[in-house]
Amino acid sequence: MDNAVVEVKNIWKSYEIKRWGFKKQSFYALMDVSLAVFKGETVGVLGESGCGKTTLGKIILDLEKPDKGDVLWFGKDIKRLSKKEYRKFRAKIQAVFQDPYFSLNPRYKVADILLEPYFINIEKNKRRGLEKAEEVLSLVGLRKEVLNKYPHALSGGERQRVALARALMVSPSLIVLDEPTSALDTTLAGQILELLKDFKLKFHLSYLLISHSLPVIIYLSDWIVVMYLGRIVEVCKKDIFFKSVHHPYTLMLLNASPDPFSPKNLFSKKVRGEVASALFRPSGCEFHPRCEEREKFCSEKIPQLRKINDFHYISCFKR
Repeated sequence: MDNAVVEVKNIWKSYEIKRWGFKKQSFYALMDVSLAVFKGETVGVLGESGCGKTTLGKIILDLEKPDKGDVLWFGKDIKRLSKKEYRKFRAKIQAVFQDPYFSLNPRYKVADILLEPYFINIEKNKRRGLEKAEEVLSLVGLRKEVLNKYPHALSGGERQRVALARALMVSPSLIVLDEPTSALDTTLAGQILELLKDFKLKFHLSYLLISHSLPVIIYLSDWIVVMYLGRIVEVCKKDIFFKSVHHPYTLMLLNASPDPFSPKNLFSKKVRGEVASALFRPSGCEFHPRCEEREKFCSEKIPQLRKINDFHYISCFKR
């Protein structure tokens, strides 16, 4: 995929935990995950807490290493990049995290927070760096006076705008957005989403949007990827999302955020049970204990992603 900004192929990621009174146990946070984000598009990753969304984002950012599988930046395997190539491509992939208070260094003024990535990746010229900082602050709707403030002196919305400005300081190609609005109230969240949509068009940015909120995913995404217990269970183009059949788990998520104006009754499935523990995975399809449509064979075999059409894939025996 020549024009993919990032691509992951058959990613597996496990962790070990030590519980009091028990031996160390390992579990898989990601199992055989593959996806790609192309230039100028947004891929939204949707799922409940613990499904592996954040782990996937960290692997794409190279903050975590997969057990198996490949991560490609701009078509090149990151394991085979030279130091010079790695530094060049790494600057093009930035992140905005969930809680801006913890993602901004409280000992740094905003000027220092914005200049740090500029000095590391662009040039060590303070005058031009400050000019760039003022420019990106203006883009995110903040005055240049903010440069002399510490994060604690800013509101939650202002801190998230600073986090976004920091990502823009190095003119990225892709931004990984990990729950970028969950720590904000509805009004501020809407403002941040509007900014993200504007920047996508203005700078032809790509986003990997990680969220448990279906409305946020629907608003910003071009493709919707639904994850359950470390696996991708559905991939769908947003344009046909409300016109298609869905995985039973996706129907549960739709039921949790129903659209009262939808002409189609997609929301007949009731939410039942909780996500199983990754330490004690159900046999076969991991979703079958919660599924109203399960059959005996669902507990015996693991379904694979199956092509419904060019814009839709589902991992379910009955779809």
